[in-house]
Amino acid sequence: MTARVFFDLVEIKTKLASLFPFMIGTLFTVYYFHMFDFVNTLIFFCSMLIFDMTTTAINNLMDYQKAKADGYKKEVNIIGQAQISEKLVITLIFTMLATASLLGILLVFRTSILLLFMGGLCFLIGIFYTFGPVPISRMPLGEAVSGITMGFGIFFLSVFVNTESGLLLDLIYQFPDFNVTGNSLLLIVLLFVSLPLVFLIANIMLANNLCDLEQDISNHRYTLPYYIGKKRGIQLFNVLVYASYIVIVVAVLSTLLHPILLLILLTLFPIRKNLQQFNRAQIKEKTFVIAIKNLVLFCGAETILLAISLFL
Repeated sequence: MTARVFFDLVEIKTKLASLFPFMIGTLFTVYYFHMFDFVNTLIFFCSMLIFDMTTTAINNLMDYQKAKADGYKKEVNIIGQAQISEKLVITLIFTMLATASLLGILLVFRTSILLLFMGGLCFLIGIFYTFGPVPISRMPLGEAVSGITMGFGIFFLSVFVNTESGLLLDLIYQFPDFNVTGNSLLLIVLLFVSLPLVFLIANIMLANNLCDLEQDISNHRYTLPYYIGKKRGIQLFNVLVYASYIVIVVAVLSTLLHPILLLILLTLFPIRKNLQQFNRAQIKEKTFVIAIKNLVLFCGAETILLAISLFL
């Protein structure tokens, strides 16, 4: 297997969906909490990226195995196109999963035992998102689960590994008793600030399901657009984008973010054009990429402005 085939298998180009929550979470930690741990951040980044690649490889393997006809497999799936051995793909999946797990365990020793449970939950969601008899991605919960897990989950963990123990959450264990403590106000702040990430990442799944609606139905894949209808699905796609701007404005007015973040409103002009294009046609080869463009425009601007705010 060549490096190019491997990167296609793990869809390396789609990793922006996990990279932006990581970068924004880390920058927000420095801005809001004035804390940063380089080693923890590096370990978490490697574990997160490898696990993200693992779940994508699982998704491609499941799609290949569950396809109704060989012609469909070869036409749309990298495993069929490159004629990769299923055994090799499975070996890669287990290798990447083991590597990500070991890095996660190392991070647990450097932070808190709570990370073991939070990270384990994220691992389970990531695996069963595409694996099993009824994967989450084939259910109407796909958008919500992907948005919350990646948009809030990665953002929160990026903050958690950089802040001092017990600031956000803590586990106090004295056999046979244990107590979980935390700061509810800080947790609400983190959830609110991460909402644009949640919305825009959920929109990537929503755009994919809107473009594939007819094909998904023929392959017994009943996603959110199947239940709410294509028209309402398109409306939801638009609402989530505009809601992201509202969150930033409210966060600035609440002094959670620096006023320079208001410059993100300038991205509204190109993103509005993107929305108009998507509203006209939902075609996988032509307009699905709009959801990714919106994520890059909005979160790219937010990342840059957050970095600038550190010097202001």
